[in-house]
Formats: sequence, C-alpha cells, structure tokens
Amino acid sequence: MSRVLLVDDHATFREPLAFMFDREPEFEVVAQAGSVGEASQMLEGVDLAIVDLDLPDGDGTQLIGQLRAANPHGMVLVLTASIEREAYARAVEAGAAGVLHKSVRIKDVVGASKRLLAGEVILSTDEVIELLRLAGRQKEQDYQARRATESLTPRELEVLRALADGLSDKEISERLHVGVGTVRNHIVSIFGKLGVHSRLHALVFAVRHGIVEIR
Repeated sequence: MSRVLLVDDHATFREPLAFMFDREPEFEVVAQAGSVGEASQMLEGVDLAIVDLDLPDGDGTQLIGQLRAANPHGMVLVLTASIEREAYARAVEAGAAGVLHKSVRIKDVVGASKRLLAGEVILSTDEVIELLRLAGRQKEQDYQARRATESLTPRELEVLRALADGLSDKEISERLHVGVGTVRNHIVSIFGKLGVHSRLHALVFAVRHGIVEIR
C-alpha cells in the first residue's frame, strides 16, 4: 500500500481528494497539510506527495528534495492553477514526477498517481518536448552533462530508451527480461548519475543531451 501526503491550502479541494484516495485499496492518506512548513514535518515514510505549487508560505517544489531525503523512492505529483508552461518546467527541473493542472477531475489525479507509481511518465510526448525546450533555458554545463551521460551503463541506456518509449516498470522488465526490482534499481542509479530526481526529469535530460530520442 502506498502512503500518500496531500498538500493544499484549500480544504475544499484537499478533503474530497483524500476521500477519493481512501476509496482505493492501494492507497492510504497518512497526512494532510496546508503549507510547506506543515508538510515538511510529515514526510517520513511518504511514498507519494500530491503538492500544490502555490502555498501560503512558499513554492510546493521546496518539498521535493525534502521528501526524497526522507524516502529516496518518494515521488511528488505537482498540481498547479498556473497556465504558464514555465511553471511546469520549473517543477520538472526541481524533480517533480509529474505535473497536472488543478482543473482536472479528482479521479484523474488518482489515476495519474497510479500510473506514476507503476513507473509511467504521465505527460504526453508533445508535453515532454515542450518542457525540454523551456527547461533548456537553464542548461547544465556541457562538460558536466557529458561526464554524466558517459557514466551510464549499456543496460541503463536501455532503461532510458524504454522510458522514452513510454513503458512502465513492468513493461521494461518484460522487454529486458529482468525483474521489476532490477529495473527500479537501474532507475535509482540513473537518477544518481544524471543528478535528476524523477523519471520525467531523467527523460527531459536524456533527450536534451541526445542520449535518447522520442519518436
């Protein structure tokens, strides 16, 4: 069962979302918070945090690094009311596993959470390419990027290519004839080598630096 933290300063949104998650047997809402400060005290053991970007005491992306320190496998799904694509790009650069506009239906937030935990990237190919263009305004130094990409093993490159093809962890394991746990270990290694914090961020990095292509 995946432990979920909900972070939004509007109880009228947060509480119905908690109700929908609690109806799903694979989720348990373990905490709710209305600010960055409150949430930062609730991250221990959390597998997935659903985080609003615009919180009273700061930007929700501040929680991404804190969550990964508390749980290296933890993910953040960012919700934002902004229509600016730059806001999406900033969230991805910070390490968000996915980004959704707050106008989506609550059941779609739950569905996206299931897909993230299954190892899928929830944005479309076109959206990933657009984020690549926007995030590219803050490029890493070429030398550092080259060193990072050269450190990837052939199997890690295969995993990245499978992510670019939109495969989930289970589908990658079937393609490579390895266990799902092995796939996830490769992904953790990729994160460390590339200095990224989510599959989406890894994919944007890999496309930007020519490691993989999105067809």
